[in-house]
Amino acid sequence: MSRYLDATFTATCRVAEALNHLYVLLPVLDDDKHYWVSRDEIDKLLRRGGDWLRAHPERELITRRYLRYQGSLAREALARLLEEDQPDPDLEEARHDREEEQVEERIGLRDQRIGAVLAALRAAGARQVLDLGCGDGRLLQALLRDGSFERIVGVDVSYAALEKAARRLRLEQMSPKQRERIELLQSSLTYRDRRLEGHEAAAVVEVIEHLDPPRLRTFERNLFGASRPGVIVLTTPNVEHNVRFESLPAGSFRHRDHRFEWTREQFRQWATQAAEAHRYTVRFLPVGPDDPEVGPPTQMAVFST
Repeated sequence: MSRYLDATFTATCRVAEALNHLYVLLPVLDDDKHYWVSRDEIDKLLRRGGDWLRAHPERELITRRYLRYQGSLAREALARLLEEDQPDPDLEEARHDREEEQVEERIGLRDQRIGAVLAALRAAGARQVLDLGCGDGRLLQALLRDGSFERIVGVDVSYAALEKAARRLRLEQMSPKQRERIELLQSSLTYRDRRLEGHEAAAVVEVIEHLDPPRLRTFERNLFGASRPGVIVLTTPNVEHNVRFESLPAGSFRHRDHRFEWTREQFRQWATQAAEAHRYTVRFLPVGPDDPEVGPPTQMAVFST
């Protein structure tokens, strides 16, 4: 009845091949993965198991267990596994991002969002800024252009995204003085990271909707409790406004990776509860055209200690 056991495996193969099997099968046999499973785990599974898992008689069970029974991730992994030519995951993510941009492009929402966040940070007098979930670095680029921000830290869980940000910012060609102003860190917003503590301000732009709802409480504790910047500028889509996007099918989210999109009332309830629980004040601002019936396309909360 013990959870622990000894097992002996016998095979004639290269050590690297055996290790690739074990990398996948150990958590599958354990059936109790001990860290958060995101879409990045699909790439790890295909990288370690692509050569043998495709023909394995238990490939579906292995895939479901490895991805902790998250149905959408398992279906995507199996579909990619069975394709002869596996798509580049970075290209897939970029394609999904372009789809979201195309939905919002008519009103130039991305630029309006960056402008609104910069204005809120300037109004708060922030000089040190965390960009949490910085993605490919568009906000970081805008922050660097503004000399009032002396210290800028971009944070993302995806190493590939940080590489894109570094290329966008041209870090390798940057002057030493500019290079001292910016740092890129790989970190997850659902794990405490002491490197993210002690900053004056944090921007969380179009990030929380990519988190599964059960992880929001952990995100709140890490952001408002552990990191505790003096000012937090947070934006998220307003799902009520989706009906104004002609290219967006009814009932669809703006991005395939969005786990949810909130109404204005849902966002206010969440933000107010988080502010009260962690001794912040909060105010709400519209981003983009504020439709009298369905509100703005993006909703923004500015938290202050």
